[in-house]
Amino acid sequence: MKPPLKIAVAGLGTVGAGTLLLLQRQAEPLAERAGRRLLVAAVSARDRRRDRGVELSAARWYEDAVALASDPEIEVVVELIGGADGIALALVEAALERGKSVVTANKALIARHGTRLAARAEEKGVALCFEASVAGGIPVIKTLREGLAGNRLKRLYGILNGTSNYILTAMRESGREFAEVLAEAQKLGYAESDPSFDIDGVDAAHKLSILASVGFGRPVDADGVYSEGIRHVSRLDIEFAEELGYRIKLLGIARWTEEGLEQRVHPCMVPRSSPIAAVEGVENAVVAEGDFVGRVVLQGRGAGAFPTASAVAADLVDIAAGRRTPAFGVPSALLRALPLAPMETHQGAYYVRLMVVDQPGVIADVAAAFRDEQVSMASMIQHGRAPGEAVPVVLTTHETREAAMRRALVRIAALDTILEEPRMIRIEDF
Repeated sequence: MKPPLKIAVAGLGTVGAGTLLLLQRQAEPLAERAGRRLLVAAVSARDRRRDRGVELSAARWYEDAVALASDPEIEVVVELIGGADGIALALVEAALERGKSVVTANKALIARHGTRLAARAEEKGVALCFEASVAGGIPVIKTLREGLAGNRLKRLYGILNGTSNYILTAMRESGREFAEVLAEAQKLGYAESDPSFDIDGVDAAHKLSILASVGFGRPVDADGVYSEGIRHVSRLDIEFAEELGYRIKLLGIARWTEEGLEQRVHPCMVPRSSPIAAVEGVENAVVAEGDFVGRVVLQGRGAGAFPTASAVAADLVDIAAGRRTPAFGVPSALLRALPLAPMETHQGAYYVRLMVVDQPGVIADVAAAFRDEQVSMASMIQHGRAPGEAVPVVLTTHETREAAMRRALVRIAALDTILEEPRMIRIEDF
């Protein structure tokens, strides 16, 4: 057997400790698959005294994480610090510069700097691996990059944020409002004290930009992802979705259109019969549609110490075994700056919920606004009557252009009989 692969791990939080525990418990099967042992020779974290439940006595300790990159014995640096910039970026840049391979679970880092870092790794003849950056333990990067290499993707979509999926699932199952379920998710540890990264779609947008780069062969472009979160989704919307035969999911979607490549994250109504509708709680799922393979569905635990550690270990085995492919499937110089389709050009069906004063002529005014923008209504729901009071009215449309839909909603919002900002959710036909 070859000499051990000497690894440094920076960041010993939940994922870092889980990774060390996995490497210790699974040492024998990992060595058999890699053809050599995986040895953690150095570590770095802020608090040296903290008990992390793993044995660290054999590893050199570095107070300065970036200093790991200068350790002459280390062959691979595992970055589990987090954040798009700061120490995490400095460590990865230093490691690549010194000819060391890098494994990271840092989606923000890859979303912001991935293309440049991949080019540097190629120049230095080392690996940049980030399977753990998207969908935790689901092997989606490897599937897109290698398993589906013989396909041109037509569409790629998925549930990429477990926190938002948990909230939407709990709202539907319990009939509670968003704020109450969010507070519960924070108590259970599914949501951070500042949950904006998850519920505003930022986390999913970072992940989608990485998937789109691997799947469609373009440079990573987090700024090119349209993103919208779930704060505006109400209990009423979830109930109406059920009545219409849909489930509401926060999805990341990348697909080819006549206008270019769409990259978008937002709440969607998906048919209850679709595979993605059945993905509940904190689970993630990714669906890829290729021209030869058809539809491929990957589902599993998208976060947590052990699922993420599983993905980190998979990358380490590849490096130890000498299997190296370009980070995004093709050499960075071949990543094409494909045209991006503006969100205004998106075409699809829409759900709209209005809170209106129940009086004659309201629906006629709403219909006129849609008519003038050439938006065709498909259905309308209004339960009961409450003359002079506020009532919810739900409309769905046939396929139309996003720009026309937005213009119509601006006109509708200006009507005196509309009491709240119209709520719009896009309908996806999967």
